[in-house]
Amino acid sequence: MENLIKVTIGGEIVECENGTTYGQLIEKYQRDDGAIIVAVQNKNRLRELESNVEEGAELSLVTTASATGQLIYKRSLILIMLRAVFDVYGKEAVCGIKVLYSISKGYYCTAGENLTINKDFIEKITAKMKEIADKNLPINKRSVKVSEAIKLFNEYGMTDKEKLFKYRRSSNINLYGIGKFEDYFYGYMVPNTSYIKDFELKLYEDGFVFMIPEQADTRAIPEFKPLPKLFHIQKVSTEWGQLLDINSVGALNDKIAKGRIAELILVQEALQEKKIAGIAEKIAMDSNKKMVMIAGPSSSGKTTFSHRLSVQLMTYGLKPHPIPVDDYFVNREDSPVDEYGNKNYECLEAIDVELFNRDMLKLLEGERVELPTYNFISGKREYGKGKYRQLDKNDILVIEGIHCLNEELSYKLPKESQFKIYISALTQLNIDEHNRIPTTDGRLIRRMVRDSRTRGTTAAETIARWYSVRRGEEQNIFPYQEDADVMFNSALIYELSVLKQYAEPILFGIDRNAPEFTEANRLLKFLGYFVAVGSENIPTNSILREFVGGGCFNL
Repeated sequence: MENLIKVTIGGEIVECENGTTYGQLIEKYQRDDGAIIVAVQNKNRLRELESNVEEGAELSLVTTASATGQLIYKRSLILIMLRAVFDVYGKEAVCGIKVLYSISKGYYCTAGENLTINKDFIEKITAKMKEIADKNLPINKRSVKVSEAIKLFNEYGMTDKEKLFKYRRSSNINLYGIGKFEDYFYGYMVPNTSYIKDFELKLYEDGFVFMIPEQADTRAIPEFKPLPKLFHIQKVSTEWGQLLDINSVGALNDKIAKGRIAELILVQEALQEKKIAGIAEKIAMDSNKKMVMIAGPSSSGKTTFSHRLSVQLMTYGLKPHPIPVDDYFVNREDSPVDEYGNKNYECLEAIDVELFNRDMLKLLEGERVELPTYNFISGKREYGKGKYRQLDKNDILVIEGIHCLNEELSYKLPKESQFKIYISALTQLNIDEHNRIPTTDGRLIRRMVRDSRTRGTTAAETIARWYSVRRGEEQNIFPYQEDADVMFNSALIYELSVLKQYAEPILFGIDRNAPEFTEANRLLKFLGYFVAVGSENIPTNSILREFVGGGCFNL
C-alpha cells in the first residue's frame, strides 16, 4: 500500500501508516512493570513520541532507565505538579513555586509567601497530580513568538522567564501545556499525562521534595534520606545568589549586559577565598589534625582547592604537603575490571590501600618516607624522583582523592588526626523558576573543556565516559559525603558564561552520526541561554583556571 512507510526498531523492520506518531508505533513495546518508553532516537536525533514517524527511520527506544529518559520523565512530572498547584491554589501560587536542587534522589522545591507548604498541601497536590495522570490528558506543544511568551509569563508573574527570553536569539519558542495552563521547559516531554505513573511528594525543611524511581529500578520510589550538610550548603549558596539578585540565568545575563561582570567575578572569588580561609582556621585551631582528607566528584576542582587551602594553612604557620591518592594506583595491568570487562579506575580496589596506609603511618610517626609517583603514560608507580617527606611539628598532609571520605581507605590511620572535606560544584543558578541546571551538567562541561585542553580528549570521548564516571561517583563518593567535617561548594555563579566560549567549538565538532551527538546537541542548546564573557578578569588562583588554563598552580 502506498500509504505505508517502513522503519527499523532495534533491527526489526516495521510497517505503519503514514501519519502515525512514534507514540502509537511503540505502544506495543510498553511494559506495565518495566521502564517506561518516553521518547525515541532516530539516527542519534531525539524525537518526541507526539511527532510523526519518518520514512526510513532507524529507531532506538529511550526509556526511564536512561539519563535522557529520566530528564523527560522529571520534566513532565514538574509540569503536572505545576498544573496541580494551578488547579488547587490558582495562578498566583504557581509563580511562587521554585524547583531548586537535587536532594536525596529527588528535587527540592519551595513556594512563595502566599502558599504554605504543609501536610495539607502535600495531600491535596498529590491527589490532584494522580487525578491529572489518570485522566490521560494530552500535553500540548505550541510554538509562539518570544514577545508573546514574555507577555504570557508577565501575566503569570514568572519574572525569571521574562529575563531569560530577553536574550533569546531565535524568534520563536515552544510552550508545553495541560489544558489552560502553559509553561516553558528546557527539553522534550511525554505526549500525555498517563506516562507519569510513579512519584511521591515529601515534606522537607521549608519546602517539599518530589521523588521518582531511579534508573536502576525504574518503578520503585527510592527511600528519602535527608542530607542535612549537603542541603545546608546548597541553601546557603542559593541565598547568596539571591542577595546579589542573581538566582537565574536571565539575571546573570542582565549583570553581564550592564557591564558588571568584572565586579561580580571579584565578589564571587572573594567569597570563596573567605570560605577557604575559614576552613584553614578550623584546621589550624586543632593541633591534633595532621591530615586533611579532600574528596569530591569529577571536575569539582579538588586540585586547585587543595593548593588554595595549603596557601591559607601557611598563614597559620603550618607547612602543608600535598599527597594525591592517585599516586597509589596499582599498576595498570593489576587494575580491577567492571562487569563490562573494562578497567575500573574509580573503585577502591584500584588503589594500593595497604601501601598508602603504611606510608602515611610512617609519616605520622616522624619517619622519612619516599613517596611514589604514578606514571599515567606507562601505567606504573615510580620511585627514584627524590620525592621524600618527613613531618615536623608544624607539617600537615593535604591528601586529595575520590576515596578520602571512605574509612576503608584510611582504616589504619587515627581518626582524630583527620580533617575531612567534601567539595563539589553545586550549581546555584537555575535557568528559570521551573528549569533547574543539573550539577552534573556543570561538571561535565568543566571536564570537557579541561580534558580537551590538557589531555587531547575529544568532547565525544568525555561524553562517552561520563556514564561510568557518574556510576563510580554514586558508588564511591556520594555515600560518604555527609561524613565530612565541612563541605565546600566550588561552583562559581558566573562560570558557565565563561566556559561557553570553550565548550561550544568542541561540541560543534562532534559528528552528527556519532552516538554522543544527542547529548552534545542538548548541551549546546543549554549553553545558548548564556551571554558569553571572556576569561581575562578571572584571577590566576581561581578554581575555574583549573579548567580553562592560565592558573598560577601549573595544573
